[in-house]
Amino acid sequence: MVKGEYPLLSQINNPDDVKKLSPIELLSLAKELRQFIIDAVSCNPGHLGANLGVIELTIALHYVYRAPYDKIIWDVGHQAYAHKILTGRRELFHTNRKKGGISGFPTPKESPYDAFGVGHSSTSISAALGMAIADKLQHITDRQIVAVIGDGSMTAGMAFEALNNAGASKTNITVILNDNRMSISPNVGALSEYLLDIATSKTYNKVKNDVWRILGRVEGAQKFVQKIDNAIKSVVLRHSNLFESFGFRYFGPVDGHDLLYLIRILEDFKNIQGPKLLHIQTKKGKGFKQAEEDQVTFHAPGIFDKETGKLVVDNTETNVPLNYQDVFGYTLVELAKQNDKIVGITPAMLTGCSMHIFQQHFPERTFDVGIAEQHAVTFSAGLAIAGMKPFCNIYSSFMQRAYDQVIHDVAVQNLPVVFCLDRGGLVGQDGVTHQGVFDLAYFRCIPNLTIAAPKDEIELRNMMYTAAKYERPMVIRYPRGKGVHTSWQQPFQSIEIGKGEILADGKYIVLLALGHPVNFALRAAQKLKDKGIEIGIYNMRFAKPVDKDLIIKACQQYDIIITIEDGTIVGGFGDAVLDVMNENNLKNRCIKLGVPDTFIEHATQMEQYEFCGFSTASIVRKIEELWTRNNF
Repeated sequence: MVKGEYPLLSQINNPDDVKKLSPIELLSLAKELRQFIIDAVSCNPGHLGANLGVIELTIALHYVYRAPYDKIIWDVGHQAYAHKILTGRRELFHTNRKKGGISGFPTPKESPYDAFGVGHSSTSISAALGMAIADKLQHITDRQIVAVIGDGSMTAGMAFEALNNAGASKTNITVILNDNRMSISPNVGALSEYLLDIATSKTYNKVKNDVWRILGRVEGAQKFVQKIDNAIKSVVLRHSNLFESFGFRYFGPVDGHDLLYLIRILEDFKNIQGPKLLHIQTKKGKGFKQAEEDQVTFHAPGIFDKETGKLVVDNTETNVPLNYQDVFGYTLVELAKQNDKIVGITPAMLTGCSMHIFQQHFPERTFDVGIAEQHAVTFSAGLAIAGMKPFCNIYSSFMQRAYDQVIHDVAVQNLPVVFCLDRGGLVGQDGVTHQGVFDLAYFRCIPNLTIAAPKDEIELRNMMYTAAKYERPMVIRYPRGKGVHTSWQQPFQSIEIGKGEILADGKYIVLLALGHPVNFALRAAQKLKDKGIEIGIYNMRFAKPVDKDLIIKACQQYDIIITIEDGTIVGGFGDAVLDVMNENNLKNRCIKLGVPDTFIEHATQMEQYEFCGFSTASIVRKIEELWTRNNF
């Protein structure tokens, strides 16, 4: 349980309980709910800022609508904590993002109140339209379908594809645009400026509000009011018909923290037919001073002091290795100082992938394109074909959204784009939607791609150095979290493409490891050596082209080949090794360790490694079993 005094919140077990409250009690509930989330996230890390920004909206939605019959779709999913708490998961919230606990994102298998699974962004309007069309085909006319899109997710092209389709369909859906001018970093691009235009047009807003105040509650006046509203927009506000040009009726902007006013508006919305969009303005981190002032840090701050906002850092550890992400950022700066053609591209992940380090040194060569992975890839291709050297950094699971662009716009044209895949492998508490375990398999089948995975941050630097001089597309994937060295900033060395290295010799069994799991293999080998078992360790470095000579050498020297990767074993690195063995008629026994053919739920990274069977302890147990069974 989360400790604290929550007299009203403690009585809320489902949205029906919210509906019983008076207006004054609703305002008190908002304060308690905000404090509950601060208390919970301060000691159990998760997403803070976006959730504090939608407290009033969440209460209003569950007060007005009849969830789960009415469908409320949250987009992005990391702004749904208040929704979860009000829909029967308050007592479980202390398990948020923990093994066996509730997910940090909406998921229908967890609750009927989670209308659609959302881990990535910009899917809500498409899903809402699908639900609305399904209702229409099944002659269901009394259900409300609401998509809440925000925290930067309106910047993705998919949202506009859905708006275009939904507006033409004339389907009865409601889109709530939660405009906080942020994603993880501040929003960028023309759309953000356009929304600011709407929000800051004093003449437009004053006249519109006066008209709505006078006529908005008069029976039968709504159509007349809307005509006046449209006229005001066309005269006063530049480019004001963006959403209306898609066929939506636009309302707003309104204060997203005015709870009672939101309830009035949403009650009216239920009686307005067709596609409609409510533009609300919220403040990310609302109600917690430090989160309001430092919205980037408090997007997902880790453990912090809920009174002072000070981040809690473990000072018992000294000389701790940097995260792979920061090593990427500092290394890109070094390379860019040597080569003025190098540019950095990321889709709204400046701080997450540490591209902000590069931006501090080379702002004119840094491009945050918003939540738009497809555009990021083709934009990089355009830069490359015009003579630049783009380093395009995208989270592994987010890169899935740009798969066609990698094939069509980069690989087919054999352009020298460097894809740095952050969060490759198992990511921990973010869980199913964010696991970067499919990249090795989905990229391995694409011609012209070189796929590398460093064992540590020194090798990451050297792979980036190699890629900077490489005239073909290259993928470098590395995990979330810390490396293994404290003195990682060593002179650059080129790495021969497609070549691995032997780290240890042994007998009978050899581990062919790729990427960060090489370190698990090395630790396992040391533990086994203490027990009198010596095994071979090969750092393979590349999933494509795989080092065929090293694989053949391993098969000639060892009886059992074990491949280790932090990606899916279906079509991944292990299958690349098997392909070489089959091509050369090598009959050694080959065992593949990696992510099994299932979705891996949220837990710590180490718990996930153990579950998948390639943690250090798992490797030791596996080899001891083989050693005994084969009488080595």
